[in-house]
Amino acid sequence: MPDTKRIHNTKIAFIMLAIMAAAGVFSFTANAFAQSSPARDSSAPAGGMNRVIKNTENWNGKYDITFSKFLRNIGKSTGIYMMLHQPTEQEKAAAQALEQAQQAAETADPFSQAQAPGWQSIIMIVIGFLIIYLAVGKGFEPLLLIPIGFGTVLVNIPGAGMGAAPHGMLHIIYNAGVGNEFFPMIIFMGIGAMTDFGPLIANPKMALLGGAAQLGVFFTLFGVALMNAFLGTDYTMLQASAISIIGGADGPTSIYVSGKLAPEMMAVIAVAAYSYMALVPMIQPPIMKALTTKKERMIKMEQLRPVSKAEKVLFPMLLLVLAILLLPPACPLIGMLALGNFVKQSGAADRLSKTMENELMNIVSILLSLGVGSQMTPEKIMRRESVGIIVLGLVAFSVATAGGVLMAKLMNVFLPKEKKINPLIGSAGVSAVPMAARVSNKVGLEYDPSNFLLMNAMGPNVSGVIGTAIAAGVFIATYGF
Repeated sequence: MPDTKRIHNTKIAFIMLAIMAAAGVFSFTANAFAQSSPARDSSAPAGGMNRVIKNTENWNGKYDITFSKFLRNIGKSTGIYMMLHQPTEQEKAAAQALEQAQQAAETADPFSQAQAPGWQSIIMIVIGFLIIYLAVGKGFEPLLLIPIGFGTVLVNIPGAGMGAAPHGMLHIIYNAGVGNEFFPMIIFMGIGAMTDFGPLIANPKMALLGGAAQLGVFFTLFGVALMNAFLGTDYTMLQASAISIIGGADGPTSIYVSGKLAPEMMAVIAVAAYSYMALVPMIQPPIMKALTTKKERMIKMEQLRPVSKAEKVLFPMLLLVLAILLLPPACPLIGMLALGNFVKQSGAADRLSKTMENELMNIVSILLSLGVGSQMTPEKIMRRESVGIIVLGLVAFSVATAGGVLMAKLMNVFLPKEKKINPLIGSAGVSAVPMAARVSNKVGLEYDPSNFLLMNAMGPNVSGVIGTAIAAGVFIATYGF
């Protein structure tokens, strides 16, 4: 009985701390992103939170954070509400105005300048060769880093014009699929065709680890608020939401959200997100080892139960139906993921499945990575704002890794001895599939060559993909309508 009471009190304490933390974050970010009228704040100091953020003078509080408004926007964005509600003329006009504003933002990129000095291009070329070395010499995700590195080198060659509008090859690639939803959607379809949701179906509680890793997303949002408050940056709520997806280590989702909310920042956000996706094997292991003991790293997990074909076929359809009913803004990502996975698991169209996960995925990955590398120009990267985003993304990705590991340790407090979770698999809760799961398995094998964690790590890994897509849908539902 005393043990039961202690566990009960521990649960209450954790719940209260979570509520207090959420309240504190909402309170701070509400001030850090608040858009006040110039007249009301004419006597306010230029820095800190009491100022008008650039380019938001006419927003009149439209995107300010309030918990009640957040809930209203989420409720209005559900498929159930949209099926039953007929849009008014005012709502149609607001949607049209938002679309026009997004189109105007695309033509006014604050991260581009006049031609940079030649020495800066040389620095970027050196960085490109360094990226290629990391891919080939160190084996850090060559499928991503080699095209990104070559894109960086080629776009910065003086006089080559490969990134120049309108006929430069890299410029064409970027506009054709990176600067819109096309390539990210195809990538999600390929990920679905390559992914086995069996480990998550067999052990659903692993979804908690994927959810905990989304701490990196919301930490980034909080970090952008800190930059606004204390460093004098002028990130709006829409830009902060787009930046925050970097914390999920999901390049396609980062591109998708920035295209919806902050298209003017898509280039630097894509570079940061894909850089950290590729550097998962370098960033995660030190964090995993620092937060776990040798005994924890050697925990062996039981073999997962067999999952029937019916379960695997029904899972993507159920996932899609839930997204349709509850969060339609996430449906483009969830829908393409479900499409690829359903084709794979149904077995009714093997040729399509193999094309999605092989030829099509490879072609689009090359083009997408080249397009991301084409944005590695000094005009866009060698700026205070860009460096801030890249540094913040690194910290947020580290927080996401730590969040998954710590959640696994917390779950072990309540699990019986024979059901303990190896905390190393918590780091796989980030959205980098299957890289993060392979890293969890590799670190586990270092301490026990017979301890194979790959299948158990795939549970939180695939749930991280879904979690980041849901977070993206929440941001779009809250601020995109």
